[in-house]
Order: sequence, then structure tokens, then C-alpha cells
Amino acid sequence: MMEYDVKDMGLAKDGRLRIEWASESMPVLNRIRKRFEKEKPLKGIRVAACLHVTTETASLMQTLKAGGATPFLCASNPLSTQDDVAAALVKNDKIPVFAIKGEDHKTYYRHIHAVLDAAPHYTMDDGADLVSTLHSDRRDRIEAVRGGTEETTTGIIRLRSMAKDGVLKYPIIAVNDAQTKHLFDNRYGTGQSTVDGIIRATNRLMAGSNFVVCGYGWCGRGLAMRARGMGAHVIVTEVDPVAALEAVMDGFAVVPIAKAARIGDFFCTVTGNINVIRKEHFAVMKDGAIIANSGHFNVELDLEGLKALSKTVQRVRPFVEQYLLENGRRVNLLADGRLINLAAAEGHPSSVMDMSFANQAMSIEYMVTAHRNLEPNVYPVPEAIDRQIAKEKLAAMGVAIDRLTAEQKKYLASWSMGT
Repeated sequence: MMEYDVKDMGLAKDGRLRIEWASESMPVLNRIRKRFEKEKPLKGIRVAACLHVTTETASLMQTLKAGGATPFLCASNPLSTQDDVAAALVKNDKIPVFAIKGEDHKTYYRHIHAVLDAAPHYTMDDGADLVSTLHSDRRDRIEAVRGGTEETTTGIIRLRSMAKDGVLKYPIIAVNDAQTKHLFDNRYGTGQSTVDGIIRATNRLMAGSNFVVCGYGWCGRGLAMRARGMGAHVIVTEVDPVAALEAVMDGFAVVPIAKAARIGDFFCTVTGNINVIRKEHFAVMKDGAIIANSGHFNVELDLEGLKALSKTVQRVRPFVEQYLLENGRRVNLLADGRLINLAAAEGHPSSVMDMSFANQAMSIEYMVTAHRNLEPNVYPVPEAIDRQIAKEKLAAMGVAIDRLTAEQKKYLASWSMGT
């Protein structure tokens, strides 16, 4: 009898409809699924996936199963699960899912252990909690693992640290670093879904406000772009001089967080680092400031420091905790500092996740044959996969591009055909 742990199996019908709706905007992954059904390149393998349990993730799990794999799924964030989707995968696709929206810390890790109990051959992670748990508490399962993939920037930072320290035990492909992932998912997906989450949680007007974006990586670029599109005055904080210079050239104000803290109306961290907004910053914020995070973990906000400054805390609406500071000002924290775009909204649009999860599916397929020749390290997505996904996405959008002529190819390959 299949084991699983979801909130309510009665939600499966709604989940199925939402999965089908998302699938309509995922043509590249659908093409891969059709090929997988014929070729069965993943036959006989077990995949432990620790991802946000959303409609798009459901399509990825269905694709892996179509290729012959047996996937096991748990959540990569306590607040990101869509409970109806989890139920639908269990009931309709017979895929073991261990995920409940709002699960506590203990349950979150119990679910990670549940997918590791399956003795997976490959891991598919988003934030590296699965891999770190495997390497620390579940070393009994490492021997069976042949390879893995990682979805997000935060996870890749952790995995590269593990590889540098010589503790990583198997090769992992950095899906996040594929051009068809971070140039689109991180920028357009995070940008739109983060603004969506903040608006759903607060129903506050962005136009005319000061919107502080902490971090100007690809996610920060996308968020700053979309916040400006909503009419906000965007302020960027950065520690990297090159990223800060780019933000200036893109037309944004760049100031230290100590200064931004005094003037911001909305704040959102997207850095992948710890304690970006700290106690001393909360202390000088405007009355009613709104604080959110769209980096993978809530450690980007000094929540203990915020509590220490506060007299009371009350939930004033779903996903909004209002902290009354000793100085009488109110600071509004969204979604416990966790991923606002998944906690209060639905995450990235399906058409963007189409490319990200196409990279996941094809990277696992690649790993099945390539893992024997790879040392325990973090590897890029093969360029051929990246380019194939881009070509298929363009074709699905009805966009045609030119090809180099023989003369042009010769010119580019020559060092002697100058002016």
C-alpha cells in the first residue's frame, strides 16, 4: 500500500483541474513527456524530489513517471505546498507525496526523511535541504544515489560549499544556472509572482511608494523591473559593486540598507544570504512598513531581532503578522518571512516553469548515462540541453529565427578574414 501524507484527499478533483490548466502553458515539458512515454529513458530508477509542490511541479512528476521513473515528492518549503495538487498526484497519478501547506519544522523534516526512505537513485532538490539531510542524518541512503539536480541559487551555494569542503558524495547538475532557467524563471517568474504575492497578502497600492529590493541578482532584477512597472519608486541595496553599478545604469536608486530602512514602504529580500535586514534596520522603519522575502529561506530577515524590538505581535490578515515596536511603530511581516510568491500566491507562471522543469527532466535523463563519468561536484547543464529547450520554446511560441549561412560560419571560424 502506497504511503503518503497530504492534507485532504478530498481536494484531488480541484487539484487535477489546476494541474491540467498549468499543463496547457507548458509545451516544452509536454513534448519531453511524449518522448519519454515512447523511449522510457528513466525506466527502473527512483527519484527523491524536494520541490515546491505546485501545479507545475505536478507536471514534472508526471513527466518523470512517463519516462519510467518512480518519483517520491516532498515540499522544499513549509508554506509553498498547494494541498489540492498534492492530493491529486496521490489519487490520480499514484505518486507518493509528503507535503502539507503550513507544516511545522518537525513535519517538514519527517517528510524529507520519508522520500529518502525510498532509497533513491537520484535526488532533485530546491534549496539543498534534501541533499544536506542525506549527507548528515541519512548517510545510510547515500550509497544508492548516483546523481542529482538543484533548482535554485541558494541550493547551489550550499552544494558548492559542500563540494569545496570535499563532503559532497555524488555529482549534481546546477539547473538554476542554465540560461533557459535563471534568465527567465528567476527574472520574469520571480518578478511577477513576488509582486503578486505581496499584493494578495496586503492589498496595498504600490504606485507612488518606495519599494526596496535587497539584492540585484537575476531575481532582484526581475522584482525591481516589475515593481517599477507597478508605479513604485524602486530602491536597490547591494554588496556587489558590479551588480550595484548595473542597478544604477538600469535607472534605480542604490543606497545602503541603513538608509533605505528609513524611507522604504515595502521591503523584499532576494539575496540568498543571512540577516540582510537586521534589528537596527527594523528599529528605524516607517510606521506600517511591509517586509517580505522572496529568497529561498526566511533567514534573510533577522526575525529574532524583530521580536526583541516588539511589544506585541498579532495576525491582522492572512499572511500578515503585525509587530508593534517599543517605539510605537508597526512593522508588517509577510508569510513569516518565507517565500512570499509561493506562500501568499501561486509561484511562477507555468509558461516560465516550463523551461525550468524541462531542464530538470532532461538533466535527470542525462545523469542516467553520464553519472559514471562524473566526479562528486556541481556541474552546469550541458549546453546542448539548454539550447534545445530554447529552440523548442521558440517553436511553441511560433517564433522563427535565422540560421548562419555557410559564409558566415566560415567568417566566424577564421582569424584571417578581418576588415
